[in-house]
Amino acid sequence: MLEGYKDVYVFAETRDGKIQDIAFELLGKGREIADITSSKLHAILVGYNVSKEAKKLIGYGADEVIVVDDKCLENYLTEQYVQATYHIINERHPNIVLIGATSIGRDLAPRLSARLKTGLTADCTKLEGEASGALFMTRPAFGGNLMATIVSPNTRPQMSTVRPGVMQKLHYDESRKGEVTTVKVPFDASKFKVEVVEIKRENKKQVKIEDAKILVSCGRGVGKANLHLLEDLATELHATVSGSRAVVDDGIIEQARQVGQTGKTVRPNVYFALGISGAIQHIAGMENSEFIIAINKDKFANIFQIADLGIVGDVKKIVPLLVEEIKKIKAQ
Repeated sequence: MLEGYKDVYVFAETRDGKIQDIAFELLGKGREIADITSSKLHAILVGYNVSKEAKKLIGYGADEVIVVDDKCLENYLTEQYVQATYHIINERHPNIVLIGATSIGRDLAPRLSARLKTGLTADCTKLEGEASGALFMTRPAFGGNLMATIVSPNTRPQMSTVRPGVMQKLHYDESRKGEVTTVKVPFDASKFKVEVVEIKRENKKQVKIEDAKILVSCGRGVGKANLHLLEDLATELHATVSGSRAVVDDGIIEQARQVGQTGKTVRPNVYFALGISGAIQHIAGMENSEFIIAINKDKFANIFQIADLGIVGDVKKIVPLLVEEIKKIKAQ
């Protein structure tokens, strides 16, 4: 561990004053790394009226929660959040800083790393700590065709953004003890060049694929003309539809519903892989699903190597039969 730098810090992302799941996921991995490196785990909680949320972060593994609660942080604005987070990191000299690879994290992290004059490994899918304090950060490279493991031997903090859904949060422990520290940041308001005039929220009823308990996912073997078959199955199972990169590229499924290294990482209770061959990039995004059901005409398809239940056959023929059987069972 480089002299003067210690401990693991997690940026606890909030929206509308509520801590997002990515913060708890990062605390789970941060707790593991802190234990390996004989360090403490700190959470940075930045926002407005967020102090009441601090104890949750302790219950999910933090030893200390550093709170910056200010009216200027009510909505996410780059400069305000960078100043607040930079102030803490610059004073505390952490060894490791973890931030979620969300729309907020992807905006915040590179600006922080530039001001701190340190490196940043973005969109990581795996993190490994070493007793020496080194952090091995793994991310997809070359369009997801290989995985690159990156280390930062000479600069601190070691910074990483981590893809949501990849790390597992710990079970909440209400009895955990920790410290809550409130910090007053000397903001330079002269640099605040952007303000929020109006917020318009999109009314989306569909569940995010990373939150879904059951996913019905399609590959190029399904085709746009047969998408209704998946939707029928999803309706009967109260499931959410997702897809591989191939169907996103073909315009069949929107990018927000893509599973894989260049999409979302998911852990549903049940994952239906329909017409999906099982490219390594796709498997990396769903292999931790609790139960995987694969249907594919190619009996040698890679997806069968990780499936708990595999059916060799035509999706267009099998799915309608499956839907009918489900309807019969539900009618009993």
